[in-house]
Amino acid sequence: MRYVSFTRPDGTNSFGRLAGDSIIDLGGDPCGPRDLRSALDRGSLGALKDGARFDSMSVQLLPVIPNPDKILCVGLNYATHVAETGREQKAHPAIFTRWADTLVGHRAPLVRPRESTRFDYEGELAIVIGRPGRRICRTNALTHVAGYSVFNDGSVRDWQRHNIQFTPGKNFPATAAFGPALVTLDEVGDLPAQRVQTRLNGNLVQDQPISDLIWDIPAIVEYCSTFTSLSAGDVIATGTPGGVGDKRVPPLYMVPGDVVEISVGSIGTLANPIVDDAS
Repeated sequence: MRYVSFTRPDGTNSFGRLAGDSIIDLGGDPCGPRDLRSALDRGSLGALKDGARFDSMSVQLLPVIPNPDKILCVGLNYATHVAETGREQKAHPAIFTRWADTLVGHRAPLVRPRESTRFDYEGELAIVIGRPGRRICRTNALTHVAGYSVFNDGSVRDWQRHNIQFTPGKNFPATAAFGPALVTLDEVGDLPAQRVQTRLNGNLVQDQPISDLIWDIPAIVEYCSTFTSLSAGDVIATGTPGGVGDKRVPPLYMVPGDVVEISVGSIGTLANPIVDDAS
């Protein structure tokens, strides 16, 4: 199954199931869950009744989980990216956090902040937690995963490097994207063989198989669930391959008018235009 969060034509938010070019609304029951995170938390996705049907192009898609309790991001998880940054590979994953207001959905604009011109792309596979847990062992990790999605961990590079912590450069509003859909494990197929690919204005700038992850998905879930409790709807971005714009010669940053597209195998393609901050 593929699930999305979206804004109905009347302006109210809901969630639903993709069926071809349509979205079947699953949030219409006044006694049922009002969003995808709540449905995951209740374990009720498979039992929800179909509601109205919308053309998927007639609604605004939201981040797959618009209101996650936690967004955890793994840094430096492909050897090619470690090498291009000139950093040393460590014995444990680098973990940082994002806030929910940094995320937009498929087709929504990513906003380059007025404080910087060094706005960079980072294509990634995202994990969505479906079942809560703490100290999850890697052998059971996938039983806690609801599915996967696509993530653009957009980075404001100069602010990211003001000091040794990544937080400022990763948390400007509307600088990252998440979607289009949550794809359940049974629909994904052979995940390690699939590739993370980023295109900027149609040009391929990142391309690497998921099998090249330094820390694979069970290892990431095990590690993160050791220092924090994972809840249904939590999001873990698994890291970006080499090829980021900041490390190219000359650098390649996203500018207004660009379109960035990130594809992860059978999981889908996340596309977003770039605009300047008008606030």
